[in-house]
Amino acid sequence: MKDPADVAGRLDAVDYLVDDGLAMALFLALRLGKPLLLEGEPGVGKTAAAKALARALDTPFIRLQCYEGLTAGEALYEWNYQRQLLHIRLAEARGATVGDADLFTADFLQERPILRAVRHDGPTPPVLLIDEIDRADDEFEALLFEFLGEAAITVPELGTFAATRPPVVVLTSNRSRDLHDALRRRCLYHWIEFPAPDRAAAIVRRAVPGAGEPLIQDVTVFIGKVRRLDLDKAPGLAETIDWVSALAALGATTLAHEDVLRTIGTIAKTPDDRILVAEAVHRETRP
Repeated sequence: MKDPADVAGRLDAVDYLVDDGLAMALFLALRLGKPLLLEGEPGVGKTAAAKALARALDTPFIRLQCYEGLTAGEALYEWNYQRQLLHIRLAEARGATVGDADLFTADFLQERPILRAVRHDGPTPPVLLIDEIDRADDEFEALLFEFLGEAAITVPELGTFAATRPPVVVLTSNRSRDLHDALRRRCLYHWIEFPAPDRAAAIVRRAVPGAGEPLIQDVTVFIGKVRRLDLDKAPGLAETIDWVSALAALGATTLAHEDVLRTIGTIAKTPDDRILVAEAVHRETRP
């Protein structure tokens, strides 16, 4: 991609709309070959950005979903112990001796998402999404330093695997905990804000083409007001799209009081949030 405008245009072609800031961040990540750390509130489109980038580049998409307790064996690589055991038994049946050099070879190595991205040999590098890195343990971040800095992974028994074409790496975080400075230094950084109502309307228009314009405008403006409430979980773009889809399925053309209350579960996901949103509904709509 030749410039940020080209990035925005190609993402637009796959129905992902970006502002100038995100277009620039993605362009620099591609041009400089550096990982990009995207942070923002849940639901602003961080994960969707990586998926859309893979579609725009017409390249494979690899995803590593992070969670507490994630290990190197699940994220980087693992040895196929069953195949190793079978190899030992077959060798014993033939009266042969098996040493470590026979067992710890590439034939017995199982690729997990990160090693798969490093060893990808296609014509274009894949997009690797390391999703919600803040959900993983602090110790897991240290496992990523070599990969993020050098696009390489060292397997003690075999040596270092370095990518011939470094993958496009996107990390996302909801800031549920602070990330290590060493990880941040290895990445470019961009904070994604909730979109303004006009851009939110354009996104919803693409996602729910059957919805009427008055309904889309009413919903996106109302969602902007709801996000200013003291909610446990502010509704993101996914919830906005779900809500418009639900209202459109009911035949709603504008934001009517009764329809809103019947579909409130699409945007309010806790009992306290339901109360706050319902109160906002009473203020903004008429029975």
